[in-house]
Amino acid sequence: MTTAIAIHGAAGRMGRQLLQAVAESSSAQLTDAFEVVGSACIGQDASLLAGGSPFDVKVVDQVEPSAQAFDVVVDFTVPGATLGLLDALADSSKAIVIGTTGFDEAGLAALKQHAKQRPIVFASNYSVGLTVSLKLLADAATALGDDYDIEIMESHHRHKIDAPSGTALSMGQAVADALGRDLKTDALYGREGITGARDRKTIGFATVRAGDIIGDHTVLFAGNGERLEITHKAVDRMTFARGAIRAACWLKGQEPGLYDMSHVLGLK
Repeated sequence: MTTAIAIHGAAGRMGRQLLQAVAESSSAQLTDAFEVVGSACIGQDASLLAGGSPFDVKVVDQVEPSAQAFDVVVDFTVPGATLGLLDALADSSKAIVIGTTGFDEAGLAALKQHAKQRPIVFASNYSVGLTVSLKLLADAATALGDDYDIEIMESHHRHKIDAPSGTALSMGQAVADALGRDLKTDALYGREGITGARDRKTIGFATVRAGDIIGDHTVLFAGNGERLEITHKAVDRMTFARGAIRAACWLKGQEPGLYDMSHVLGLK
């Protein structure tokens, strides 16, 4: 059964990748494409944003669920735009896949509230391999326990606006949950000056922003006499786009609630 897909932020870096992922999927069909008011893309065919993929869908700036044919809308934008989309969908039960990162506590609370009305997949990273790595991290943390120091290193392109990355935070949360720790109190975001000896329960984060790095993440478990590293590297944004469209096809027909990629892959 084909899933009718809308892309919110269709002209963005990820929006264009998502359009291509829809075009190559046998399970998805593009029905709507949205951009911000005033965008030069308004009125153009979405094909022009997707490298010539065969669409017959005009880019518009108004999200009106009653007038659009989509089953699921996919959003990789910025927190304000995503929350605006959720408000525009407030009177409908349209499903949504969210890849936006950088939400504050109020934004996350609003997202959870909207999930009571509609099915939402919310993930910081839609790579299948990365999703599997989160399970590996939880297993490793459980087995190694508190005898190993934990550091998370992430690298992204110069244009990324939030740090640490949402994926790095998801990795930290997976480890903290497995160890019964509170990431809010145990996370350490960078070091400078005379820091003193390491607190054994600290989960450290280090961030690099440079060039066109799509996304590298490594979690280091360092014990006495040995180190274990679990690394995921993304070399093509289509990895995330294909995962998001897979999530959208899975989400169609699901009950209202907040899901993530582990649900999509059957790991939960």
